[in-house]
Amino acid sequence: MALPLAACGGDQEPTAGEGFTVGLLLPSRAVPRWEHADRPLIQSKVKTLCPACTVEYANAENDVTRQRQQLMSMVTKGAEVLILDAADTRAMRSSIQEARRAGVPVIAYDRLAEGPITGYVSFDGRQVGRLQGEALLKAMEQRNEGRDIVMVNGDPTSPNAALYRNGALSVLAGKVRIGRSYDTLDWSTQNAHTNMSAAIAALGPDRIDGVLAANDSIAAGVVAALKSAGVTDFPPVTGQDADLDAVRRIVKGEQYMTVYKPFEKEAAAVAAMAVAAGRGEDPRGNATTTVDSPTDEDIPAVLLTPVAVTVDDIEPILVEDGLYTVAQICTPHLRAACDRAGLTP
Repeated sequence: MALPLAACGGDQEPTAGEGFTVGLLLPSRAVPRWEHADRPLIQSKVKTLCPACTVEYANAENDVTRQRQQLMSMVTKGAEVLILDAADTRAMRSSIQEARRAGVPVIAYDRLAEGPITGYVSFDGRQVGRLQGEALLKAMEQRNEGRDIVMVNGDPTSPNAALYRNGALSVLAGKVRIGRSYDTLDWSTQNAHTNMSAAIAALGPDRIDGVLAANDSIAAGVVAALKSAGVTDFPPVTGQDADLDAVRRIVKGEQYMTVYKPFEKEAAAVAAMAVAAGRGEDPRGNATTTVDSPTDEDIPAVLLTPVAVTVDDIEPILVEDGLYTVAQICTPHLRAACDRAGLTP
């Protein structure tokens, strides 16, 4: 009986001055950004745009069954709009269809979910991969030691993982030899450590001239595996998300680069689209482009631009943008490395 009631509630569109509930569903805690950046930023941006609105939050902990239950619970409780970062973009399709039948629009966040979504906000995933590939090539050319790489990709259930990999390969194809390539379930640091350890055992640490790591959690596992193998002269390792620990690894020379995605802009864009949809407005007014999913075409979308960050970019990009202070990055045991990098608190 709950779904028809929710559908009836969805027919009464809130006006600009009225409050309503925005459901926020994030996929996991394995990647630090979800809890540390996306959640508080989205909550803040929604409240700024709609002070009377309420944000109901749930984290799936990498469990798609749990996320389905969380989504339907929010619909049943009367949420007017949902922001969904799908734990599994394909498996959530039926739940999104249920939400649509109940009159609740779903805005896909960061990952392009299948099913009748109302809008989509993310970064250009192919460009993320291109930036990683370009940085890896540059670093390997500077070292001039070889062109054998290991690819430690993201979770195959995420469409973003394919975008990152394809973007990187568009740059790397024909210019490197891929010794090993792995998918990393759940974007897990431990799974990345296992994959990289297997690559080291198969190839030997001296035959790995670079590592294409899909994000910073994966890069952490890669670096840990290299350390366990006794490597002290680290090959260039890529990353993504500009996690604080990754920035510190870049300062220490353990990770070569990361891709910074200004989460505040992503949160602002999805909050604007969600609040508009909750008020019954056309989300195309907040979109800058359209995208196609495996199930739908011409989905209103905002695709933001990522930025490559190496050690020389930490201060002019990350510090100047207010992501971290030099004092946050440069803990006492990193003082000498920070001095070498020109980072002075």
